[in-house]
Amino acid sequence: MLQSLLNAWKLPDVRKKVLFTAIIIAIYRLGCYIPAPGINIVQVKAAMGSSAGGVLDFYNLFSGGGLNQMAIFAMGIMPYITASIIMQLLTMVIPSLEQMMKEGESGQKKVNQYTRYFTVVLAFIEAIGFVFLFRNQYHAFTSNGQTPLPDQALRVWLVILTLTVGTGLVMWMGELITQRGIGNGISLMIFASIISRLPSGLNTLYHMNAAYWFFMAVVAVAVIAGVVYVTEGQRRIPIQYAKRVVGRKTYGGQSTYLPLKINMAGVIPVIFASSVLLFPVTIGRMLPGWPRTVAAAIGPTTWGYVGLEVLLIVAFTYFYTAVQFNPIDQADNLKKYGGFIPGIRPGRPTAEYLDRVLTRITLPGAMFLAVVVLVPEALYRFAHVPFYFGGTSLLIVVGVALDTMKQTEAQLLMRNYEGFLK
Repeated sequence: MLQSLLNAWKLPDVRKKVLFTAIIIAIYRLGCYIPAPGINIVQVKAAMGSSAGGVLDFYNLFSGGGLNQMAIFAMGIMPYITASIIMQLLTMVIPSLEQMMKEGESGQKKVNQYTRYFTVVLAFIEAIGFVFLFRNQYHAFTSNGQTPLPDQALRVWLVILTLTVGTGLVMWMGELITQRGIGNGISLMIFASIISRLPSGLNTLYHMNAAYWFFMAVVAVAVIAGVVYVTEGQRRIPIQYAKRVVGRKTYGGQSTYLPLKINMAGVIPVIFASSVLLFPVTIGRMLPGWPRTVAAAIGPTTWGYVGLEVLLIVAFTYFYTAVQFNPIDQADNLKKYGGFIPGIRPGRPTAEYLDRVLTRITLPGAMFLAVVVLVPEALYRFAHVPFYFGGTSLLIVVGVALDTMKQTEAQLLMRNYEGFLK
């Protein structure tokens, strides 16, 4: 693996991609420490400390600690993820959007543009909620906790505009990484945010008993091994190609296989589920009356929140798998090129067979993701582990690391170098 990393660094174009990705992530992390203008940082930190374990603390995890500073990148990339989910769902119910997606690259560009516009709208709504929550409940726009700062109305709208523009910049930087760097930019942004909290987590672990050290290490290694095993696991469907004679040459006749992954959706369902739940809970937390009561009842540390997250993970696993793999299109392609599954007739029977197999193997993958999310809650409630073990965070970190490693490996294989996976 070290030799593969050295080979990647020796290649000028790959080195440029790695350096570009590192610079963009560094800029993103810097923006998580630059506070918005007119904010009382002391009051914000006191508010975050009083809501430890709540929705603000959970949101702060995905923003890399930016919410602690009420920084310009405090909302992170979550509005963009929420907008992407909603747009993908709309393409399934709005015929014009569905037709646009089928137009190829030009249609995809239009849908992406709509997603960007929708992201700005969601970011603006969330920014208003955050600002008025910290202003009215936590007095973050006061000089000493009691006296309002001068021109407060102007400062409030300046902070709202700053947070909205900050989300737009994060979205743009993520897309730049995807286009010109290594890996998926949006996933790497979340990866960087979670990893940035690792030192504080290790500091908490340092003050624990040695038995907890060993216990947490065993659980972490087991979860990481399980994530890698399930992510790389696949069902190989045998494919036979019929012989074709074209002129004086004979084509086909060989046997191969179609790999169907157990977890074809990767870590996307976990990110989607967290984003979908965080948005309404966060908005509810900012509103007075019964919305705040409901949001408090289904906070991130409650069983209701965990149960909803598990259901959403399973649902999004099937949804994203259906988006990525279309059995009908796959069966048509096999039929077009003379391929068939032994014992299965080409055409519709092949599509039904692929759909049945994919449905069966996706279930254990979805349930595994759900179980990993349940692990931290079980540890926290029944084993009384004082350090909250983040199964969701660990899933995202391992999944993004694997995806980035595969993309780097593809760059090496294109240039006749051995990759990481052998």
